Amino acid sequence: MNSSLSSSRLADLPTDRYAALIDVLGNSAWFAACGEDLRAQLVALGRVLPLPSGTRLFMRGDADDGLYCVLEGSIRISAASFSGKEALLAVIEPVNWFGEIALFDGRERTHDAWAERDSMLFYVPRFALVALLERRPDYWHAFGLLLTHKLRLAFEAIEDAALLPAAQRIARRLLMMARDFGEPHAARSVLRVLQEDLAMMLALSRQTTNQVLRQFEMRGALKLRYGEIEIVDAGRLAMLAEPQAGA
Repeated sequence: MNSSLSSSRLADLPTDRYAALIDVLGNSAWFAACGEDLRAQLVALGRVLPLPSGTRLFMRGDADDGLYCVLEGSIRISAASFSGKEALLAVIEPVNWFGEIALFDGRERTHDAWAERDSMLFYVPRFALVALLERRPDYWHAFGLLLTHKLRLAFEAIEDAALLPAAQRIARRLLMMARDFGEPHAARSVLRVLQEDLAMMLALSRQTTNQVLRQFEMRGALKLRYGEIEIVDAGRLAMLAEPQAGA
């Protein structure tokens, strides 16, 4: 974590704020499935970290500092070449967790993490997690499930990139984002994503992405606005995501 950032214990927050943030954490499928004891331990060990827009959380190569969950806002996960070209992997929104890879192997961070907009994170420091897992090694299974969920998503993305044309890849990614990458709460209809960022996440040109999105809009599946994509007909978009669908 950026040493200039400061966090606060969750328990030290005003009662109404504490209750609201616990409710947000409860919307995470992984957190909800952890079991009462582990949930209570994480809440007791956790901190709340405000992260203003544009602030660096960590960089590729940084030492692991712990596990995070986005409560508010969004976090940009990316990598940059020596020339400064950015490769955008994901934009993480509530209530998704990240940082579990380094928890397992104890190695450095794999990518850069920045606040896309003003954000609030739930943060469990590594030293506290390691101490907890030494006391309760049975908890490793829960963190393993978090890791394998991400691995499944990564495999799906690799398969889509190898086998599907641009239109189906875009449709599938929009549906995945609307469903918050498998979280169980109600799907969103409005995605706050720039077309340029969507293109970067899928390794497509901005021109191709824009053309496909315009076609989807003409077919009544989407409505495009600056910085937003509204899914107006999820069923139609799902049809366009099928491999046999035309562009």
